Amino acid sequence: MKRGERPELLWGFGLNSIEAGKIEDSLGPGFFLRNFSERSLPGDKELLQPEKPSATWIPLRVWNELSEARRDSYRKLESTQRILIQDDSEKNVDLESVLEDGFLAVISSPLTTSKVQDALFRAKEVSGLYGDLYRMTEEIIMERELLSRKTEQLMFLNTVLSNATERLEVSDILGQAAEDLKLLLPVLSVQGVFWDVVPAGAKTEAEIFINPGLIPAVQGEWIEFMIGSVTKLSGIEVGGYKISETTHAGDVAMCYGPTGGRVLALPLITRGEKFGCLVMLCDKSVRLAKDQVNTLNAAVNHLSLALNNALMFTKIKTRADRDGLTRVYNRRSFDERLVEELRRHQRHSMDLSLLMIDLDYFKSVNDTYGHMAGDLVLETIARIFEETFRTTDFIARYGGEEFVILLPHTKVDQAEMLAERIREKIESHTMSYRDENFKITASIGVSSVRPGSLAKGTEIVRKADDALYKAKDQGRNKVVVSDSHARLKVV
Repeated sequence: MKRGERPELLWGFGLNSIEAGKIEDSLGPGFFLRNFSERSLPGDKELLQPEKPSATWIPLRVWNELSEARRDSYRKLESTQRILIQDDSEKNVDLESVLEDGFLAVISSPLTTSKVQDALFRAKEVSGLYGDLYRMTEEIIMERELLSRKTEQLMFLNTVLSNATERLEVSDILGQAAEDLKLLLPVLSVQGVFWDVVPAGAKTEAEIFINPGLIPAVQGEWIEFMIGSVTKLSGIEVGGYKISETTHAGDVAMCYGPTGGRVLALPLITRGEKFGCLVMLCDKSVRLAKDQVNTLNAAVNHLSLALNNALMFTKIKTRADRDGLTRVYNRRSFDERLVEELRRHQRHSMDLSLLMIDLDYFKSVNDTYGHMAGDLVLETIARIFEETFRTTDFIARYGGEEFVILLPHTKVDQAEMLAERIREKIESHTMSYRDENFKITASIGVSSVRPGSLAKGTEIVRKADDALYKAKDQGRNKVVVSDSHARLKVV
């Protein structure tokens, strides 16, 4: 035995002094025999100790006195080989029954050095085989667990990729990601912020996607957190932002702000440029294993590609659906929306109103101040509309200096009040261009259809246009309601 090494532990159960002495003498200093008396054999305390004996020497007389329950407790020491010692006075035991009882060998008294050493050699040999089997079994189990884990991770990534590529709206992708990421993390909600890459020193515009139904104070915390994330991740300062909602409200997350340690803010990258940040709120602080980190990064890469495509789709769709100057909807979008609203009106018997707005003497603005000033007026008027009307109202540039506004769920008297309010806002607003101040007014025609009407889109537009013509004819800067708004019954 080398210096510093601990002797190998052996147990004896009720060995007499001759038996114990012979075993110790035969094995030498490399082994330590702990001999328990018959009255104090190992109990649960000893059996639960981490260091187990490599072999246990048990006289037959002691084994025969043990209860079946006590025998079972010793049989469970699978890494310990048991050697039965038979006294000369005892009749020969049945070897087959001894082996079935879990003993490795039977040696008879008197004990000799060769008997003891041979029994221990066999015990160590069998223990080595058992050890190899245990190690092989553990390796197989670990490999199976690893394979199972990798399979689960691949299925998770496939789910994320499939669901993300099926959707073209950013809000839908984020909403579905909140569900998919629960397979990997205790996710409560997923939100996001996206920004335009701008030249150094310039400020960017951001779009923040937050969960619907957030408490106002909590919503403010999230907005502040995500604006800060833009600067932290990209080094770009945010000059302005717009708020959009995801399609996922989150699990009991309406009152949860960005508490430290429970939020994962992961950059979204495409072509080497950071364009967004995925913000996950988790149920508790998250610590991930290395393979989970790799899986999460792979999932975020998939989401980056899908979200970038969705943003590009939105931009292209916006160019097709929106007026390039004012950014409100264009004539084509209005025509499509009008058909949808009329169908909804007829199906659900709802009120529907339309405002047609024309800027008075707009040509004189272009003639006096130039077309750049005219463009500024149109942009300003569009912003006034967006600040005044509801998100459910539909604002569109109809052509030139003419705008139309669809007002779902709005009666004619309510539409007239809104028209008067917007007319006053336009009239009171001072336009400024190159140190020149001027004002402009608008004429507004109002038409409406009541529940139960079968009006066609051309009818409600024509009635609003007729009312607008009357407003112009009566001196401009007026609101006129169509005389026949309540009697449109075109089949």
